[in-house]
Amino acid sequence: MKKIAIFGSTGSIGDSTLNVIRENPNLFQVVTLVAGKNIAKLEEQIEEFNPKNVYIMQKENAEKLKEKYPNLHIFYGEEGMEEISQLTDFDISVSALVGIAGLRPTYNMIKNGKTVALANKEVLVAGGKLIMDTAKKYGATLLTVDSEHSAIMQCLQGEKQNKIDKILLTASGGPFFDQEITDDITVEQALNHPTWKMGPKVTIDSSTMMNKGFEVIEAKWLFDVDLSQIQVVVHRKSIVHSMVQFQDGTIMANLGPKSMQIPIAYALNYPNRLVNGIEKIDLFEIATLVFEKPNLEKFQCLKLAFEAIEKGHSYQVVLNAANEVLVDAFLNKKIPYTQIPKGIKKMLEDHQPMDLNTVDEILALDEEIKEKTRKMIVQN
Repeated sequence: MKKIAIFGSTGSIGDSTLNVIRENPNLFQVVTLVAGKNIAKLEEQIEEFNPKNVYIMQKENAEKLKEKYPNLHIFYGEEGMEEISQLTDFDISVSALVGIAGLRPTYNMIKNGKTVALANKEVLVAGGKLIMDTAKKYGATLLTVDSEHSAIMQCLQGEKQNKIDKILLTASGGPFFDQEITDDITVEQALNHPTWKMGPKVTIDSSTMMNKGFEVIEAKWLFDVDLSQIQVVVHRKSIVHSMVQFQDGTIMANLGPKSMQIPIAYALNYPNRLVNGIEKIDLFEIATLVFEKPNLEKFQCLKLAFEAIEKGHSYQVVLNAANEVLVDAFLNKKIPYTQIPKGIKKMLEDHQPMDLNTVDEILALDEEIKEKTRKMIVQN
C-alpha cells in the first residue's frame, strides 16, 4: 500500500486526488494533508482519511485542530511548512500548492530523494534548472499530474530509444478564443472555462493562455527539449491532451475524457493504470478533431512567456511573479482584464537578467517583482 502526502488537499487537485484514493482504498493510504485556510474542509478530510500529519496556515486554526485531534501531528506557519515538507514517511507526494508557495516544499521533498507528482506549474516555471538538477543529484523521481504533461509522459512510455522531434502541446483556447479581448471582460466571464473545471487562478491563466506559456516552460524542463521543439496547438474539444512527434514522422497522441483523476491516478500508480468509473469517450460521437494555431498577438501572455524563455531563467521568475499579482488583482476587480499582459510586459521590460542558484534567491526576486507590480497597480 502506497503512502500518500497531499500538499494542497483542499483545492481542486486535492479533491481529485482524494477521489482516486477513495476509489482505491486497498492501494493508497493518506499520511499527510496540507491545506491553506479552509479548516472546515480539512476537518472533513481528517475524519475520512485519518492522516498522521496535518498542516494549516494559521496558528489559531492549528490550535483548534490540536484540541480536537490530540493524536495528530499538526503544523502551521512558515516554520511548520518547512518541517512538514521535510518528512519522509510517504511514498509519493502530490505537490498542488497554488503559486510560488509550492517551490520550497517541493524542493525539500526532492532533496530528500522522494517521488513527487507535480501539479504546481510555478515550481518549474520559477525553479526549473534548480529543481531538475536537485532531482538528478538526490535520485528523486519527478512525475506530473498536469493533463498535458501527463499525456506527453504517457506517449513517451517505451520510447527512450527514439528521439523526440517535437512536442505538440494542446491548449483549449479558453473562453475568449473566438472573442475580442477588451477591458469589458468580467471576472465571471473569464472564469467560465468551456471544457475544464479548475481553481480560479489557473482558470484565469487559461483564459489569457498564460497557463500554456507556463506549460511550455515545464515541458522544456521535464522532457529536456529545446524551445524550438515545443509547439502549442489549440484543440478546443480537449479530447487530445497532447502529442509527441518522433523523428520518423510518427505522432503519438493521448486521447481521453476530461478528468484530472486520470493523470492523477496514473502518477500515483505509475506506470500502471487504474480502473475508474469515469465515462469513456465515444470516437463516433466526437466525429472530428480540429487543431488550430494560437494568435500570439491576441494572446499576449503566451507571447510574453516565449520571450521570457528566450531571455533566461530570471525573466521566467519575473513572468510568474507579475502574473500572480495581476491575476489576483483582476479576480478582486482592481484592474481590467487587459492590464494583465500589459503589466507583465512592463515588469519584463524593466528587469535586468541575474543568476539565480538557490531557492532563497528565486524567492527574493519573486517578492521584489510582486512588490513592484503591486506599486504599479496602485499608481495606475
